[in-house]
Amino acid sequence: MKKKKVSNCIQLNTSVIKGIKNQLNEQFPGIDQWLNQIMPKKDPMKIVRCHEHIEILTREGTFYPTLRLLHKYSFILPHQQIDKRSYKFLQICAPCLTLPGAKLYPAAAEKVVAIMAEGKQHALFVGVMKMSADNIEKVNKGIGIENIHYLNDGLWHMKAYK
Repeated sequence: MKKKKVSNCIQLNTSVIKGIKNQLNEQFPGIDQWLNQIMPKKDPMKIVRCHEHIEILTREGTFYPTLRLLHKYSFILPHQQIDKRSYKFLQICAPCLTLPGAKLYPAAAEKVVAIMAEGKQHALFVGVMKMSADNIEKVNKGIGIENIHYLNDGLWHMKAYK
């Protein structure tokens, strides 16, 4: 990400940070004991606003972990597995989740999930279920998981911003 694509950077006060931590605890059950490692109290938290209305840390709404964070703490998101030939598709179609080698675990629509590939240890994508796992098995058509962040995208290559 180039400097000219960052519009501004705002440091968050402690009450906002506490609200974010509470929201993360609700959204990702089981993260509580690692939250202080992920978001240390001594380090100031910032919102970096980028081009096209992108905020690296949002104030409201759904939180999506980066793949770098997910590779360290893989348990914070439920997993879905695609077969080894489907990783090249940016939007995960429903048939890719029902092929041999894929594993479809129970998940509701609009749930944030980590997409794993057959035979791989780390997640390849962070996505949002567009259909529930039951509907994917029944319908087997259309987009099953919307890709939010993937290996080698701009967010993956972004350097630490201080």
